[in-house]
Amino acid sequence: MNASTGTKKGRPNPALMKARAMPQLIDPDAEPFVAEAIRELVECKIPFLVAGTYAVCAYTGISRQTKDFDIFCKAGDYARILGHFKEKGYAVEVEDERWLGKIFQGKHFFDVIFASSNGTMPVGDDWFEDARQVEMCGCPVWIVSPTELLWSKFFIQLRHRYDGADVAHVILRAHDKIDWRKLLGYMEVHWEVLLIHLLNFRWIYPTERDKIPQWLLDELLDRLAAQRELPLPQMRICRGRMYSRADFEIDVKEWGFADVGGEGELRGDWEKKDE
Repeated sequence: MNASTGTKKGRPNPALMKARAMPQLIDPDAEPFVAEAIRELVECKIPFLVAGTYAVCAYTGISRQTKDFDIFCKAGDYARILGHFKEKGYAVEVEDERWLGKIFQGKHFFDVIFASSNGTMPVGDDWFEDARQVEMCGCPVWIVSPTELLWSKFFIQLRHRYDGADVAHVILRAHDKIDWRKLLGYMEVHWEVLLIHLLNFRWIYPTERDKIPQWLLDELLDRLAAQRELPLPQMRICRGRMYSRADFEIDVKEWGFADVGGEGELRGDWEKKDE
């Protein structure tokens, strides 16, 4: 696999996939910035995948507004991408070295993502194996496959943002492009979250239940049956923090539940305390 192109060695690039829709920028003034950023990304030849709203629109045909765009890359490449744009005169910011950097030009920006905030979603070479190529701002770019797109949205369940509708729409419109065994592998530890989303899809679209492989539902329900025969866990944990650290903060700070990961303060806030 050639991660820079997303194609297998010795095989020609596939034809461009026709995106079913493209998002509309909330601020039309951002269009030149997006077009220039995409050209820079393509020309620098550092492997990346367009994700987020652009990928959802491409697969589902739903066109909606967005304030920016997201790209995914491997952790080893995110600093190279930020460094390239810094050399070109853009402002860069490492918002959280565990998963997120940003690139700015004035008030416009895009996100460079190489994992998830809860640590479950490291971007690797396998992300490029089933990527699709589309045209964006006049350039051929690779967008994340429906498999990894779903994985990137399963845990986005905050009070102010819930991506369950995106999950349902991607399954509905791109079920035949999803590598279900690969997706199960990604969700091996958190298989219950996968089951929740599949049951949600079945409830939303009762006539489309056949879009989910029967073997997958059987496997997850068998796991659930086996789990029900076990005694309750001894350690009181709150995995809700993997959805939203803020919404489940009280569970850890006051109710005695163990957290699933650490959380620090912003550097600027800490420096003010230390003065």
